[in-house]
Amino acid sequence: MTDTQLLTYEPTPGRGPSRARGASPAFIELPKPDMSSGVPLMKALALRASTREFSEAPLAPATLGALMWAADGINRSATGGRTAPSAHAFNEIDIYAVLPNGVYRYDAPTHRLVLKHASDARNLTGYQDFVGDAPLDLVYVVNMSRLLEMPPQQRDIFSAAAAGAMAQNVALYCASEGLGCVVRGWINHRLLSDALKLNEDELPILAQTVGALGTALTSLAD
Repeated sequence: MTDTQLLTYEPTPGRGPSRARGASPAFIELPKPDMSSGVPLMKALALRASTREFSEAPLAPATLGALMWAADGINRSATGGRTAPSAHAFNEIDIYAVLPNGVYRYDAPTHRLVLKHASDARNLTGYQDFVGDAPLDLVYVVNMSRLLEMPPQQRDIFSAAAAGAMAQNVALYCASEGLGCVVRGWINHRLLSDALKLNEDELPILAQTVGALGTALTSLAD
């Protein structure tokens, strides 16, 4: 890696989760996605890009519902098939939505968010300064207990591939709807595990920030 490719972000000061902003319901029922929305796939691929400037404006419920479904929702009700592939359908990746009003886990079969705990842990999802201000940080977590039937040498490879597919689904959805996002691997695994209240057999491996484009980027897009 050359010097011009190195990240230049300064780590955020070490601190714990903040108090949740607003009510933290036990469940957030998500609207079903509008299958007719967005731009064509090839246009979305042309628009896909990483963004690191976000508006603090919250995402609309319909947007959040469509985004989570795009990431790993049920797209074949007869079989329970998902929008993202998983080797042997182990579905070992859980997606956590870290919102200002709480940490939630996406439950694909019911298409809703399930409260893990009521706190604002966005600032702990990565070292970059923007992660604590954007309206949504997704965290992709491997549940190792679901991979016990898989040979150990394959577990890291296949779980990473599954998480990458989900993150790309989100990126394409964001491109199709004019939202910004960025995939992030620069995370403190232990700190983030504690912030999400994960078990010992759960490991966060990837994060992704999502939000409306910041003012400067919006003006450029116009």
